[in-house]
Amino acid sequence: MAVAIWSSGLVIMCCLFLFLCSYPPLWPFLFIYWIWIQVDTAPETGRRIFPSVRRSKFWRYFAEYYPVSRVFLFLQETDLPPDRPYVFGYHPHGVGALVTFATEATGFSSLFPGITPHLLTLTNNFKVPFYRDILMALGIYSVSKASCSNILKAGPGSSITIVVGGAAESLSARPGTVNLTLRKRFGFIKVAIQHGADLVPVFSFGENDIYEQMPNEKGTTIHTLQKHFQSIFGFTLPLFHGRGVLNYNLGLMPYRRRIVVVIGRPIPVKQHDKPTTEEVREVQEKYITELTRIWDTYKDEFAKARLRELQIVE
Repeated sequence: MAVAIWSSGLVIMCCLFLFLCSYPPLWPFLFIYWIWIQVDTAPETGRRIFPSVRRSKFWRYFAEYYPVSRVFLFLQETDLPPDRPYVFGYHPHGVGALVTFATEATGFSSLFPGITPHLLTLTNNFKVPFYRDILMALGIYSVSKASCSNILKAGPGSSITIVVGGAAESLSARPGTVNLTLRKRFGFIKVAIQHGADLVPVFSFGENDIYEQMPNEKGTTIHTLQKHFQSIFGFTLPLFHGRGVLNYNLGLMPYRRRIVVVIGRPIPVKQHDKPTTEEVREVQEKYITELTRIWDTYKDEFAKARLRELQIVE
């Protein structure tokens, strides 16, 4: 039930707002709230976290939906001292980022005391009534440059988590495969260098196995429409399916597949306000090397059903 509720959370919140709009006495309050949504800068400041929401049993139930007692298993390969800021790069795009960095279902705070995690997502999500407030309570904020800067400027122990591949990566998600959109993604590296934040690669095994996706290879009509949609709205909608609430064959619920999140070794960077292209590419190579090491180390244990090896594209 927890997974079903969250999977449809955005739709539920939109319907709730429209339902409240049908009650005229509430119009003044809803109007003020709507104006507040347009001017509120909290999604870019990272200052509206509620630890009690992050620690809710709801998220433990969410994680336990998958077929092991502790599905989002942390493989902590190194200590992360809270005496510096961090930029976590999450791969591939998937639900593990939410559970790992926006809740305490995997015990982030107990494993890394003194580090305050902030998962970043599309700015448009903070225009949805009520849904936006839940996101911020979980420590989820806008992925804008201003947001990254405001959070990291808080100093030691501050951190942001960026799902680097984003919408483009979600289009190539297939069970048994991992295609990471990374080669042309330099923004998160520049942010880390500008704020002197250690760059931490995070790889999540099993993310691409929880949904099936309709064929959308380059050149197909579906792929063309999805890319056109992305160019207009900044995100895209993969045509996927999973299981249903009461059946295992078809629906929008994710399949029950084990997901294992591995936090790699931090990559120290030298702070520089205006990093050169060479500096950024040098750090990117170190980042890719560490990400590849994680894959090679754990693939035989957590990706036994893989159809091919890790591929880094674009």
